[in-house]
Amino acid sequence: MADILVPVLGESVTEATVAKWTKTNGDAVKKDEVLVELETDKVSLEVASPADGTLQILVGEGETVTPGTKLGTVGGAGAAAASAAPAAAAAPAAKAAAPAPAASGGAALLDVKTPVMGESVAEGTISTWRKKKGDSVKKDEVLVEIETDKVAVEVASPADGTLADILAADGATVTPGQVIAKISTDGSVAASSAPAAAAAPAPVAAAAPADTGKPLSPAVQRIVSETGLDPNKVDGTGKDGRITKGDALAALSSPAPAPVAVAPVPSAPAAPRAVGAREDRVKMTRLRQTIARRLKESQNTAAQLTTFNEVDMTAIMTMRNAYKDVFEKRHGVKLGFMSFFAKAVVAALKDIPAVNAEIEGTDIIYKNHYDLGIAVGTDKGLVVPVLRDVDSLSLAGIEKGIAALGKQARDGTLSIDQLQGGTFTITNGGIYGSLMSTPILNMPQVGILGMHSIKERPMAVNGQVVIRPMMYLALSYDHRIVDGKEAVTFLVRVKEGLEDPQRFVLDV
Repeated sequence: MADILVPVLGESVTEATVAKWTKTNGDAVKKDEVLVELETDKVSLEVASPADGTLQILVGEGETVTPGTKLGTVGGAGAAAASAAPAAAAAPAAKAAAPAPAASGGAALLDVKTPVMGESVAEGTISTWRKKKGDSVKKDEVLVEIETDKVAVEVASPADGTLADILAADGATVTPGQVIAKISTDGSVAASSAPAAAAAPAPVAAAAPADTGKPLSPAVQRIVSETGLDPNKVDGTGKDGRITKGDALAALSSPAPAPVAVAPVPSAPAAPRAVGAREDRVKMTRLRQTIARRLKESQNTAAQLTTFNEVDMTAIMTMRNAYKDVFEKRHGVKLGFMSFFAKAVVAALKDIPAVNAEIEGTDIIYKNHYDLGIAVGTDKGLVVPVLRDVDSLSLAGIEKGIAALGKQARDGTLSIDQLQGGTFTITNGGIYGSLMSTPILNMPQVGILGMHSIKERPMAVNGQVVIRPMMYLALSYDHRIVDGKEAVTFLVRVKEGLEDPQRFVLDV
């Protein structure tokens, strides 16, 4: 007797809903056959049979479950054995394809496994294979990129050889330790790849009409119904040629001109896409899904307000222009504005400790350390790496730290630890031309400072109108623990520090 359990659902996901059982009580099932689909607020998950046998359902459709809940059991192998013959008859294409891998059975095959992706990261999504089956690969050459809801992880080849097989297609969900590919180290796969490729078109063309009888998982059924995708034109990479969710998404994102010639009905070529030439449907990356979820959670949880001020950047720009060349020559890094802002923020946080706190239940936790999150825009979305112990760093140390974190963010090499534990965040919309904004809190932090474009404006100084380089500052704060007086005072302290940067030297 084998239990069917709810798997780990991902970070911060504590429950799911039983969406649909693909089998009924008493049905014979085979190991790895999809039995039930679970829906969470982030993704849909398919749960497969842990063994051959007969299904007993314990939790009905529509019920809410948590990780580890027993959904049902599989037992009585006799029923599964009785159904083995019909199952084998139903999948001639899969059996016909089986001898191809067997031909390379003498090859020395190494497993390529999903690495551990960080604390609390239970799964990832195959983003892009950089190599295809049959390609030669070198040891430590990147084969595939896996996206999690926090970072992208690159998986490299464990040895020189040939990519013998890809077991997880683009878009597939994988877990740490899962085998996603095979590497042949003796060259036999490379030798046999050409004949295998030449033989492939015939089985595909012959199997296409028969694919209409293949069972589709609930997730694939949903994609087919919502997009009009023709399952006859999708090559399944799952067990027995079954179409996975990743296969369906990959078919939607590819132009697929070849199947048009095979379609018997003239109107069929328009079927694979439900959207017209004026629209594209693209699945959100895990990072984008996480950004969307956390920003909405932040709005729903915190009592967010934003207060504004403006700062005269004359003193900092004068100092920077005077010393930037000497600074770069001595420290090997350019002198930017962010180090001055970081210093001003830390000084203000020391004066107004409520802005450097967080809420935990009914307690307020005041932080006695100053770890600043620095928002960085990347091609895949916004990430906020954390610069630790900023109060103990010099201007040069801050600039070096920010430069290193920015490079790692753009390269996608940040670790989970580098994205956690910040006490306050700085975001600079000014680099994109923003004049004013209301940044959203990076929970559980209770404050975030928004920087903006520097614009020359006429200002009244000592009774005279002069042109000064000005920047609007925005502080968004959680009104549950930061009062208006504290928020305004904090922003004034930041303004004072920036307009009189000698304070950093004198520590006043």
